[in-house]
Amino acid sequence: MSARPIDEPHRASSQLELLFDLTFVVAVAAVTARLAHDLADGHGLAALVPFLQVFFAIWWAWMNFTWFASSYDTDDVAYRLLTMVQMAGVLTLAAGVPAAFGHSDYGIITLGYVIMRIGLVAQWLRAGLEDPAGRRTALRYAAGIGLVTAGWVLRYLLAELGLLPSLVGLLVLLCLDVLELAVPRWAERARPTTWHPHHIAERYGLFTIILLGESVLAASRGVEGALEAGEIRATFVVIAGCGLVLLFALWWLYFLVEAGEGLSGRRHRSYLWGYGHYGIFAALAALGAGLEVAVEQSGHAVAASPQALGYAVAIPVGVYLALLWAAHALVAAEPVIHPAAVLGCVAAAASLLPLAAPWIGVAAVVAAITVTCVLLVAVTITTAAAGTRPQSSRLSASGES
Repeated sequence: MSARPIDEPHRASSQLELLFDLTFVVAVAAVTARLAHDLADGHGLAALVPFLQVFFAIWWAWMNFTWFASSYDTDDVAYRLLTMVQMAGVLTLAAGVPAAFGHSDYGIITLGYVIMRIGLVAQWLRAGLEDPAGRRTALRYAAGIGLVTAGWVLRYLLAELGLLPSLVGLLVLLCLDVLELAVPRWAERARPTTWHPHHIAERYGLFTIILLGESVLAASRGVEGALEAGEIRATFVVIAGCGLVLLFALWWLYFLVEAGEGLSGRRHRSYLWGYGHYGIFAALAALGAGLEVAVEQSGHAVAASPQALGYAVAIPVGVYLALLWAAHALVAAEPVIHPAAVLGCVAAAASLLPLAAPWIGVAAVVAAITVTCVLLVAVTITTAAAGTRPQSSRLSASGES
């Protein structure tokens, strides 16, 4: 196992990586479905912390594997088997989602997380043994990941014994999250890994598509729930149609920037770019839950208020737009989306429109949010087209005017 070249031509995701992503489809679907259930019951705020915590475990496990594979993917028997161990951990984690949301029981999720980390630590130990140049970095990764994983197990055991009050438990959770994020930074001080910028950009793009697909799946579950009422209303058609157009617009905005080119020349910004995607990915997952309940309530009554449902769609969209602009700004030579346009969309989508939900209805709020995002896409395309006009054409147009 030796490090792969940074500039390896035609580097793309392997079939094993695509299979690996499929296990995360199951995990994300479980989290989204549970969040939608709590939103429909009017317990959206109570479900927020479990959602963010479980999604952090999912995202962090995916990200650790992705960056390791970008540097050390050998695709031999040992590598495949250890990757499959991590897949088993993901599916175990997904099985523990209902208990985590319903009873704050994180036993199965902790077990799944430990299984994933065992596979990853073994990969790093192998890299440390077989790649002398990157040995210190690999062993630092293995030690750091192992110690933090032991911290998660200790936290669970203390909570089970009643020795960890809720507030203290939350503080320990935040500390462990910070330590998780600090491990790569500390490990790579010895020697940076040789991750491939275009491969990383492709992997993040594929995971974004997975999350958009989960939103489509969640919305379809809402359609099923609404159709069970036996009556198709105009609001149902509006929310379902606008939800689909909204996802198209968010997809369009994400792929406005070729992140691989930006990461090639700005490798030092990879931490902020990569970590910032936690919020982008979590927002897309939460949006799927919000759309599911919004569609479902058009067929029968749910416990959540119209205003709460409006915010369940608006806040994820606002968070997504703000963080996406920041991620683009980190790797793009010039801003693709004007910050004033993003700020206006965030203010309208996440703050103002849901306030009118009790009077105009959830369907109108979703439609307005969709129109806002479509306009942002249209303005961005128009601005980009104007910016790429030949200089001679601009001078000619100026002379004629």
